[in-house]
Amino acid sequence: MTSPLANGDIAELLSREAERHSEQRQRALRRAARAALWRWEQEAASLREADRPFTELPLVGPWIAHLLDAWFDERIAPPVRPPLRTGFLTLTEARATLREHPEWRTAYRGDLQVHTTWSDGSASLATMVAAATARGYEYVAITDHSKGLPIANGLDEGRFRAQWREMATTREATVILRGIEMNLSTEGRGDMDEDLLDELDLIVGAFHSKLRVRDDQTARYLAALEGRHLDVLAHPRGRRYDVRFGLVADWGRVARAAAERDVALEIDAWPDRQDLDVASLAAVAAAGGRVAIDTDAHAVGELAFIEFGLAAAIRAGIRMDRVVNFLPRDDLLAWARERRQIARRSWAGASASRSRATSVSRTRSSSKPARARIRSTRASSAST
Repeated sequence: MTSPLANGDIAELLSREAERHSEQRQRALRRAARAALWRWEQEAASLREADRPFTELPLVGPWIAHLLDAWFDERIAPPVRPPLRTGFLTLTEARATLREHPEWRTAYRGDLQVHTTWSDGSASLATMVAAATARGYEYVAITDHSKGLPIANGLDEGRFRAQWREMATTREATVILRGIEMNLSTEGRGDMDEDLLDELDLIVGAFHSKLRVRDDQTARYLAALEGRHLDVLAHPRGRRYDVRFGLVADWGRVARAAAERDVALEIDAWPDRQDLDVASLAAVAAAGGRVAIDTDAHAVGELAFIEFGLAAAIRAGIRMDRVVNFLPRDDLLAWARERRQIARRSWAGASASRSRATSVSRTRSSSKPARARIRSTRASSAST
């Protein structure tokens, strides 16, 4: 017997239907598909069983409701989703998971990737912090974009320091953490002065370029993780629902490297991203590394997206003691501080080793002509 269509199945059918229509209906179908994933608070099948109209669902009008009725009448089998639309949880799935694990909601202390109008957010710093307070958060990291991403109105060093002055005058129960979403080059390097980075409470770094390449990008991740100034690697795959598959890498190697350096890999809970996804997180769970579960919120309402990230971690088998957002503020700051100190010593040791190796190589190279002259002199003496 064919199982009833779940909301995720309906989203896929709506996406396929959109490909068959002109622009206006295409937009309506795609909006409804996304709503099926992230706005429908109950399964459409439950409405069907209760003989309630599908128009009760967000972004479902009479025409789309007619499509849904036809699919249920025909008992269509759940469709296979293409890679661009695979591995995304629906709101109903996320909430079902959290109902079974309510302790994850209560353990969550603060969002560590939040944007404001200082860069590309739609709400002010004060508004976003007040919203975090309303959610009962102990802390929130304000992580506006850095100067290497001008399309997102990224901040340079001077503007970050000006933002800190605003933070100092913002009065809320939630503690504001000085953060950044630092742009990482394809070589894994950041774009900000080290003096400024040393003053931050939390350094979130992310790739924003060449996200559609299809060859293996493991080296890019390993290079980024070698850096001294990276506490959280944000939305690692760079995927977007029905837009971009994201980068390909050996996630086992990446997860082990992150665990060795105590860098947290992010679960970006923004519904269009869900990055890392459950399948990729299996490698993180196996490596025993840390994760940060954040919303990447650019508006107040988006703070609620945290449900998707929490549910993904649970489904992937991430241990609660590996989630940095569950740490009290002082412990969170201590982790970031100690992680950077260890990374600094490691980097200094590696740099010294490279310098010694270079020095030895130069010494050997410079001694070659001298040895050649000695051999030539001896040969000349022997011939006479």
